[in-house]
Amino acid sequence: MSLANVNPGGVQARKANALAINIGAARGLQEVLKSNLGPKGTMKMLVSGAGMVKITKDGNTLLGEMQIQHPTASLIARAATATDDITGDGSTSTVLVIGEMLRQCERYIQDGLHPRVLTEGFHLAKTEALKFLETCHIAIPEGSKREYLTNVARTALSTKVGAAMTEQLADAVVDAVLAVAPANMAQEVDTIDLHMVEIMHMRHRLASDTRFINGIVLDHGGRNNDMPKYLEDAYVLTCNVSLEYEKSELTAGFYYNNPEEKAKMAIAERKMTDDRVAAIIALKKEVCTKENKKTFCVINQKGIDPIALEMLAKEGILGLRRAKKRNMERLELACGGEAINSCENLTPSVLGHADVIQEHQIGDDKYTFVETAKKGKSCTLLIKGPNDHTIAQIKDAVRDGLRAVKNALESGVVVAGAGAFEVALHDHLMAYAEEVTGKQKIGVRAYADGFLTIPKTLAENSGLDIQAALISLQEHNRGARKEGRWVGLRLETGDTIDPVAAGIFDNAIVKKSLIDNCGVIAAQLLLVDEIMKAARRGGGAPPQQ
Repeated sequence: MSLANVNPGGVQARKANALAINIGAARGLQEVLKSNLGPKGTMKMLVSGAGMVKITKDGNTLLGEMQIQHPTASLIARAATATDDITGDGSTSTVLVIGEMLRQCERYIQDGLHPRVLTEGFHLAKTEALKFLETCHIAIPEGSKREYLTNVARTALSTKVGAAMTEQLADAVVDAVLAVAPANMAQEVDTIDLHMVEIMHMRHRLASDTRFINGIVLDHGGRNNDMPKYLEDAYVLTCNVSLEYEKSELTAGFYYNNPEEKAKMAIAERKMTDDRVAAIIALKKEVCTKENKKTFCVINQKGIDPIALEMLAKEGILGLRRAKKRNMERLELACGGEAINSCENLTPSVLGHADVIQEHQIGDDKYTFVETAKKGKSCTLLIKGPNDHTIAQIKDAVRDGLRAVKNALESGVVVAGAGAFEVALHDHLMAYAEEVTGKQKIGVRAYADGFLTIPKTLAENSGLDIQAALISLQEHNRGARKEGRWVGLRLETGDTIDPVAAGIFDNAIVKKSLIDNCGVIAAQLLLVDEIMKAARRGGGAPPQQ
């Protein structure tokens, strides 16, 4: 290419155009999601190509199911959903902060400032913001652990469901996490396995019937009408033993000369199954006496034939067959005991225990509730609702609530909510910018102004005067921080509130992710000077030898 063909003005125009496209995409995605933030946020309706309708305000759900065509908006959406996958929350906040940072940078770039100067300021601001977070998080007191965890769950859930459901679900998710958490949990050492919390839903009754069950819910009931439907103080035998006549897995043949020989072979085959059932009945008689009034339940992964069911029913034993492997593993964790593969040498040490075992019938379906389990290292959150939309909304909220409580319990710290942390961080970074020499201080200010979008959006979604609410927050914050207090926004009236006293807490790990990721993504987008269409994968020229 000759120098005569180079058009410097065209290069500058392409750079400006690429930057404008990136900033426009980020701001467009911000405008779509900003109305969803906070307890007062509105909802979006997603309509699929098949006509399926979904109403939600969960940012992760929206970003995952919306059809986003623009490459920059798609990049921001993937980053936000990745943040949600790691921390369990913060997808909407990530989009808003990135969009606001780029909006703040746009006016500086239009005045001739190079994007590299802004990105260097972003790096300085991010480092200082992480230091500020480490110094201002609030440790969870050991004596008030449940109260703090309930407040964290309530804050997370209030952005997904109504106030009445928030109170009910907050207690349920805290009970669930505490049930599966290690007894003496050490931060940065022990982790909580949320897979041990089964989220089960039923299209039945009202959403207010959703509850926590310290045990397991099996999606089948007894197969014999004479079996008991309700057991108290019950021993639980979990086994993977065939209690039915089975055909041989290998090709086998039996030959007989007369009917008597055929009858003997049938009796011999039946005796093997009867002996296994008799061993279980003998164990039941050993541990359940008239004096202790205990009951007995058998939960088998394999089958139980009608004759074996009849034998168990005569002894007052509840027998459940064809239990799922997943439930068998969780039963051992919930009820204790040991899952057996043979009925030989059965001892009471292999038995688990549950306070209540009850069968419920909903329509044509039967469910068995194994409640108040002895060991309690696995539990169930039973979600009920009159329709699929209500159930899906509650399930999304419960997942976020479980992750919020898990993160708070594992880290042992929380941060003040209601926009208090963002306002304090803004004032801290603006003071820090005065200490920075050179043009990088402009990037620090743009980074700080990006976080103010959270309290601004909370005020806007609550129908408040944005500027009045923001000025009030900043004025009260300066005096409160000197006294070691926090100042947040009261969404109902627009005046200030102490979020710590009101029990409004956010996860420290979510704020850390927000500080770390937003500046990096915004800086990368600022440094893009041209957008080009890539060749098909594998369609480029072959590499030169």
